[in-house]
Amino acid sequence: MSVFSSASPSVPATTASTTASPAPAARQPAGPTQAELLDFARRVAADAELIASLPLDPEGRTWVRLEGPAGSEAWLIGWPPGTGTGWHDHADSVGAFVTASGELTENSLAARLPTDGWKTLELTDGVDRERRLPAGQGRAFGRHHVHEVLNRSTDRHAISVHAYYPPLPRIRRYSRTGQTLRLEQVERPEDWQ
Repeated sequence: MSVFSSASPSVPATTASTTASPAPAARQPAGPTQAELLDFARRVAADAELIASLPLDPEGRTWVRLEGPAGSEAWLIGWPPGTGTGWHDHADSVGAFVTASGELTENSLAARLPTDGWKTLELTDGVDRERRLPAGQGRAFGRHHVHEVLNRSTDRHAISVHAYYPPLPRIRRYSRTGQTLRLEQVERPEDWQ
């Protein structure tokens, strides 16, 4: 079961220039930092009414899209016992997530991987990191951060808040056997929205 909701962003009006010389390029405002995304996720995770409103499915993850800060993409996600994401990254987006209820575990790689042009990598010893994230705990991460998130509980749902900037252009999914990491699939927004 998947639950979606979205708000229509307001679109600023634009005007055409009638002068002969081109106008200087408009400077895009900087997006939120990793720290700002983490702060947003913490505030949302503390909203008990919102967290309680997420419908939970005993067999599959559920999610609701949220309006993130400064054009970011945000999600409220429910995790049944024993579920996880599998190994993946968020390509060129930075992100943050906070556990709102229950406990999640994040396994990640403490190494920067090449961004493109490979299918299989042999990882060196010592690159694995594990973080247990009980309710109220979270983390921010940079571009190309490879991780998996798991609810290891056998009897309790977990709920978390996630935010990414820029909005996810793609997610790369990996399989892992021992120290071998293999790129399996590239998903685009239309695959999960």
